[in-house]
Amino acid sequence: MIPRNSLVFLIDDDASVRKGVARLLRSAGYKSEAFESASDFLKREEHAGPACMIVDVRMPGLNGIDLQETLIQHRREEQLVFITGHGDISMCAQAMKAGAVDFLSKPFRDDELLHCVERALLRSAEERQSTAERSKARELLDLLTPREFEVMQLVITGMLNKQIAAELGTAEKTVKVHRGRMMQKLCLASVAELVRLVEKAGIPLGARHKTKV
Repeated sequence: MIPRNSLVFLIDDDASVRKGVARLLRSAGYKSEAFESASDFLKREEHAGPACMIVDVRMPGLNGIDLQETLIQHRREEQLVFITGHGDISMCAQAMKAGAVDFLSKPFRDDELLHCVERALLRSAEERQSTAERSKARELLDLLTPREFEVMQLVITGMLNKQIAAELGTAEKTVKVHRGRMMQKLCLASVAELVRLVEKAGIPLGARHKTKV
């Protein structure tokens, strides 16, 4: 199944490779765009949906590995499939360690490349969904006051209101008020839901931020 609004980018300085791979992708039902160089690709506006990049490692100017590093620095979410006729083990290891989906040597089989593209687009869709959920969770947590946030951090450790009050040096009634407002702002009904929200936001459980009493 092809993820909705997905797009495959092909970056290779060999015109015959671009033409052949584009034909293969079209026959498999994928929408694609081809570029002669990494620099040309970077001029394009970032795609808003799941994206896979089929990238030649060795190209004039910015090579495939340099392109991967550039995308990582800019927190881009395209998933890369490297293709090369001159790759070596160290280059492959570097690309895979940096998060590439696969590293294929030319000539590669059509089904082999299509399988990589499928995995890349599925991974891209999953990461985009995860990013969206993380952003939404953080937006909710940003609604909390510093004290409500601190109470929240203690609540998710399983501490009771009395214990939280002792930890913060305040009254138990005050903790109950902060806790109630916190749960109301987040639209949550249980500690389990709160823990899941914090995990989605990417906040380490048990992390603490000091606030004034």
